[in-house]
Amino acid sequence: MQIASGNLLTALPPAGSEEVFELLHQRTGLKIERIVSSGQASPPGFWYDNPQEEWVLLLSGSAGLTLEGAAVEHVMQAGAWLHIPACCRHRIEWTDGAQPTVWLAIHHEVEA
Repeated sequence: MQIASGNLLTALPPAGSEEVFELLHQRTGLKIERIVSSGQASPPGFWYDNPQEEWVLLLSGSAGLTLEGAAVEHVMQAGAWLHIPACCRHRIEWTDGAQPTVWLAIHHEVEA
């Protein structure tokens, strides 16, 4: 048995021009990652459109997301979570540039 552990709020990468995606655990149909943003946003006209469901928890910082067809931007603060259904187009409008925005993202296959 292999045990792995860590702290999602330590050993943060330095702020840069790109978000940092760190794979924490993966198995068939499941991926768990830490995402660290430092003021990034989705490029104009870009939409994420994943075939898996995604559940995200904002651990620190803040962010604004737009889900396609939603009337308002979904603003997230530390502690907020969001379930994004499979094939729900979404984009990151902004992330906090004054402090790291740390996400825990769980991607999983759609149940039959």
